[in-house]
Amino acid sequence: MGMEQKIDSTRTADRRPLRLMVKSRVESRAVYVDLVDISEGGCKIRGSRGFANVGDRVTMRVAEIHAPIGHIAWVEDRYAGVAFEGKIHEAVLDHLDAMQVPDVAADKSDNPRNV
Repeated sequence: MGMEQKIDSTRTADRRPLRLMVKSRVESRAVYVDLVDISEGGCKIRGSRGFANVGDRVTMRVAEIHAPIGHIAWVEDRYAGVAFEGKIHEAVLDHLDAMQVPDVAADKSDNPRNV
């Protein structure tokens, strides 16, 4: 609805695409979600249909890193946007970027290896 456009138009930090599964809590439910992208002020996650509703409180942990508490800003099918109450430091974003699982399909096509 209008809320999604407002968030997009006020976003000041660049989003970084990610491919990480993270343990999160949506309200009181433990949920594993895929972290699709992240910025200093929020992220996009993917879970099962109906895993979250607009306004739900969200906490996430990747390895030993706790993201700031956030709230679901929008939901579309299996995707949801999380607006953090605080900001993630740039160094933490760099660390998360380094933790990603490499894209095996891209690796094979970009770097053919002879066995």
